[in-house]
Amino acid sequence: MDEHNLKSENNELNLQQDSNYNAISQAEKDKIIERQLRFQDLLISISTQYINSDLSDMNKLINQSLKQIGEFVESDRSYIFSYDFVNNTTSNTYEWCAEGIEPEINNLQNIPIDYITHWLDAHKKGEAFYVEDVSLLPHDGEFGLRAILEPQGIKSLIVIPKLKNNELIGFVGFDSVKKINKYNDNEQDILFVFANMLVNVIQRKEQEEELKAQELKKEKLLENLSFQNEQLNEYAHVVSHDLKAPLINIHTLVSWFMDDHKDKLEEKDLYPLSQVLFNVEKMDFLIKGILDYSTINKLETQDSLINFNVIIEEVLQTMLLPSHINITIQDNLPSLYGNAWRYKQVFQNLIQNAIKYSDKDQGKVDVGYTEKSDVYEFFVRDNGIGINSNYFDKIFKVFTKLESTGSSSGIGLSIVKKIVNFYKGSIWLESEEGVGTTFYFTFLKDH
Repeated sequence: MDEHNLKSENNELNLQQDSNYNAISQAEKDKIIERQLRFQDLLISISTQYINSDLSDMNKLINQSLKQIGEFVESDRSYIFSYDFVNNTTSNTYEWCAEGIEPEINNLQNIPIDYITHWLDAHKKGEAFYVEDVSLLPHDGEFGLRAILEPQGIKSLIVIPKLKNNELIGFVGFDSVKKINKYNDNEQDILFVFANMLVNVIQRKEQEEELKAQELKKEKLLENLSFQNEQLNEYAHVVSHDLKAPLINIHTLVSWFMDDHKDKLEEKDLYPLSQVLFNVEKMDFLIKGILDYSTINKLETQDSLINFNVIIEEVLQTMLLPSHINITIQDNLPSLYGNAWRYKQVFQNLIQNAIKYSDKDQGKVDVGYTEKSDVYEFFVRDNGIGINSNYFDKIFKVFTKLESTGSSSGIGLSIVKKIVNFYKGSIWLESEEGVGTTFYFTFLKDH
């Protein structure tokens, strides 16, 4: 029997069902209606469970719903298949079996879709494929439909297509093994609704699993980055520390040689040696900057309440202040919990920067703050050479300098930014070339 004849037979059966429906009593009609209403109520209940469930319950709920629907329509096996049109196969993904019915899920993996062209053709049209009595199917060879169904003990079956965005992705099926089962049009429509529900819930499960996998991947990436940063900081700290000793030896030996032979050497002979000392000092500043930068996250001293007026005064006492620079510190700066060394590094580097890039006869550096709702906004303002706006973002990067002369390490502002970020603050600047620069940074009131 070909597909056309099979479809004609199904149409005849439906006409016969309609004729029988017209012939039955009102009591029987009421019974059919009542059954359909209970079927709809069951779907509503299953839908509610899906909506209120989380990812961990999804497989259990899908299997449970297959059982509930299977028992209601009096089938013996209900299942879900997925189509793989890349490899032209189909696989059983979920299955429920009534008591005494052998499961088939393990035997139904990667089945060539050539074996099920009968219902595949129907599914591609968005239609169900229904065989009321398998024994009436023609004997059409070892790969025919009857040859596939009878060894599984199937007497009746109905398979409903699963469509996602009008794309065929699989099907839901119901096998009757113990007896022939009939499905009227209304029951088939309700099974279509169930198939659509499964598409939505499985899609939700896949999306949640994908999101979960992405989160795990993100967490793993962050862990790796944190570990690599820690290793890098440790490496920088060790290498920088080890480099300081030979630098000190070089500086000492060259200085001794120059002192011992200053009466014998001419100025042109001493110049190269002076350049060696200059570059050794430059290297020493660089190493100190790297040590400071790699130490920021490694400090383990307990935080305490820090008076900012006190620490800035201590910073100024350790600096060599040019006579033409006037530094003004706002009275009554706030006190914050934190590490004194970190806070000192911020103000020391910003004040040193302001002094270094002063080009006025009377240089000015002002330090103050403004209280905001949840942060203290500090500023260090100078009247120096200013900074071109093209460099605003670049100057906070490690080893970035606006000029290559001098012994500056190019790490100072990177240290400042790293400390401000450590305390979950932000830093930015305003500047006008020839007029001056103001660095702003914030610290949370409670951190």
